[in-house]
Amino acid sequence: MTITHDNFTYIADLVRRKSAIVLGPGKEYLVEARLTPIARDRMLSLDRYVESVRARLNPAEHELIVEALTTNETSWYRDAQPFSALTGHIVPELRKERRILPGLRVWSAACSTGQEPYSIAMTLKEHFGGPSWTGPVPLVDILATDLSQQVLDRSKQGRYTQLEINRGLPAHQLVRYFSRHGTEWELSPEIRSMVRFQRHNLLDTVPPGGPFDVVFLRNVLIYFDVHTKLEVLRKVRSALRPGGFLILGAAETTVGLDDSWLRVPFGRSSIYQKVANA
Repeated sequence: MTITHDNFTYIADLVRRKSAIVLGPGKEYLVEARLTPIARDRMLSLDRYVESVRARLNPAEHELIVEALTTNETSWYRDAQPFSALTGHIVPELRKERRILPGLRVWSAACSTGQEPYSIAMTLKEHFGGPSWTGPVPLVDILATDLSQQVLDRSKQGRYTQLEINRGLPAHQLVRYFSRHGTEWELSPEIRSMVRFQRHNLLDTVPPGGPFDVVFLRNVLIYFDVHTKLEVLRKVRSALRPGGFLILGAAETTVGLDDSWLRVPFGRSSIYQKVANA
């Protein structure tokens, strides 16, 4: 199904108002792919469906559309480098500054179906139980947030299809932390208990649970305009402890955008540390 220019403009404006995500020209294919199944469920063409939404003020339908267009693909240990940076640089730095005890607080923003926060949980579980760690094991509190309640409900269950498991999960972790349930794999209660899920819009005030030591905000800023990027970075900065760390996506940076962050090269990527007086 194709969508007319007027209906695409309406949908793009709706998504921008609700989530600040910009769907510019050329994204018609995305709108068509994500909304066509919804239109078919209502036995309508795509354009007739959008026209019906435009004719009636229906917050539930608006929410369904925004969720469909803001749910992104994800995988286990996506890009790998952020998880290496977490244990190879961030935790040692926090430990050196004596900020890691009694607890380590991590915020995984825009967590989608949960692979990122659960990857963080497994990484920290193995790091603190490994030979490189001595001393008391800190409490780990991981807050995972997303705009979509639908994906959060899935994340809480900790159940994944074989196809989802195949996307980046190491075999030894599948054996150690998952058990088969029918055609799906279920994550162990131990790892699930390390993560709290909460609905949150990055345009709103920061969620409770901070201040955080680390914030994962990956592959999100690329969808925002400059003003919104700056506003989101300001809010994230306010949620971090002094000297806390921000992890962005591989194609994202604060350089040339916000000088309140210190770029720290790590491997083939970078992480960003909150400037103490910022």
